[in-house]
Amino acid sequence: MKNILITGGSGLIGQKITQLLEEKDYAVAWLSRSSKKRKSFVWDINSQTIDPEAMEWADAVIHLAGAGVADQRWTAERKQEILQSRTKSTALLHQAIEKAEAKPTTFISASAVGYYGFNTGTKLVDETSPAGNDFLAQVVIAWENEVKKIESLHLRTVMLRIGIVLDADGGALAEMLKPQVAAPLGSGDQWMSWIHIDDLARMFVYALEKTTLQGVYNAVGPNPSTNQQVTKEAADAKGKTYLGIGVPGFVLKLVLGEMAAMVLGGNRVSCQKIQKAGFQFEYFELSEALKDIFKH
Repeated sequence: MKNILITGGSGLIGQKITQLLEEKDYAVAWLSRSSKKRKSFVWDINSQTIDPEAMEWADAVIHLAGAGVADQRWTAERKQEILQSRTKSTALLHQAIEKAEAKPTTFISASAVGYYGFNTGTKLVDETSPAGNDFLAQVVIAWENEVKKIESLHLRTVMLRIGIVLDADGGALAEMLKPQVAAPLGSGDQWMSWIHIDDLARMFVYALEKTTLQGVYNAVGPNPSTNQQVTKEAADAKGKTYLGIGVPGFVLKLVLGEMAAMVLGGNRVSCQKIQKAGFQFEYFELSEALKDIFKH
């Protein structure tokens, strides 16, 4: 494998993966709505069009595209966008791969621990655990079903169910530390299955290179933490004031609407399957992950 095609390449995770791959002398191209300075192929999810040369060029595809679930309030229109940005993009890739004479051999797709539902309590869940029945769980189920259609084209297919990504430049940490005073959400007892962005990027590359990997793997770190722990340790690492009194659930529901269920609930997710497959984490403990993230 030499040529790697990435959707969602300009996002935080996509940029990290691109950097890692290029350091290893892979040729990387992005699927993008317009031609950028870096090598790219044009696609348009809404009109279901894609440059036919993209799949002829690619030895493997890393699929990260999807509207951010926490970027905007969940109106009916936004929920549809969150769903279709994942299902329609994957369907378009399926169509392009099916038509290509020279097909990629490997397809690595992002997925999410939202599959298990907003709140699975203290129970440790793994890849065999049942799906939830809330909005995000339904999105992930539909998304993974589209990926399975690509698997039926006889490509080696891996789905990484991503947890809460820790990174200094965006994502959960940026939102948690945005207020002047950092405080837990609700009770603060809900579990957060976090992963350092560097470990996540390395996991995608591992899934690409380890040809025995196939199917679903949880992309979370070895030691989930509670919302209270993450908030306090992140505030300490960033040098922000921490307030031990949680933001009441009813306030979050007023501000966030239905999305509040996502932050008030939590999942304690196992990464044992990917570890047994040989992946080695660099960041086991929350404190060392946060120390690295905020070292600058």
